Amino acid sequence: MSKTKLLTIGWREWVALPGLGIGEIKAKIDTGARSSSLHAFDIHILEFKDKQRVRFKVHPIQRDTLNTVSAEVDLIEYRTVRNSGGLMESRPVILTDIELMGKQWLIELTLTNRDAMGFRMLLGRQAIKGRFLIDCHQSFLSHS
Repeated sequence: MSKTKLLTIGWREWVALPGLGIGEIKAKIDTGARSSSLHAFDIHILEFKDKQRVRFKVHPIQRDTLNTVSAEVDLIEYRTVRNSGGLMESRPVILTDIELMGKQWLIELTLTNRDAMGFRMLLGRQAIKGRFLIDCHQSFLSHS
């Protein structure tokens, strides 16, 4: 691993998902989670030529059901993931751009209903590995 200085982020941060039309969404940084997940509902799998696409909706702001973003992207695969309750569930996986701390890169996101959760998005360790250090005592360092 290189000796370059990594940027520090807090345990929760505002991120953007420009490929999905989401300018800002609050994400919990979760090093206990391997993969990242996004709150999605009204999920439909579509056959498009020789590949599958997934169409879904997102309420990017917690406790706000008026602001809705609709997206349609390529379906990468289905992945079995253990949810926060310890149950295994099969989730659609997409690939999209994320922006955080002036950086932009591609991440995999699983889509699931996170209505009952405190955050619309979890940013897992695969998405941040080698990019950031996490200060668990800080929040929203990207808006400092």
